Amino acid sequence: MTAVRSHRYSVAETDLEEFLARRSSLIATIREGHPGLTRTVLIQLEDGTYTDTWHWESGEQLGAALAALPTFPEAPLTMSLTKDATALNGRVVDER
Repeated sequence: MTAVRSHRYSVAETDLEEFLARRSSLIATIREGHPGLTRTVLIQLEDGTYTDTWHWESGEQLGAALAALPTFPEAPLTMSLTKDATALNGRVVDER
């Protein structure tokens, strides 16, 4: 079953371009070793915060990538441009 990791955070407008570049690099690096990452969606909400949803083929693939997170130097570089970050894991139960 498809697994999802959802993040919510803020990014300063002055850091957004750099954040997007770092996020892109992080996604590419993760996909090299963990091809189960099928889709990522970044949405700016009307309050100015962002939701960043990462879709995985399975919970096992998500878990493997999370376990390997310390080996991705792009992760702390990317997240250093965010504040008030939270993350939740879940599974897709209905998609239309």
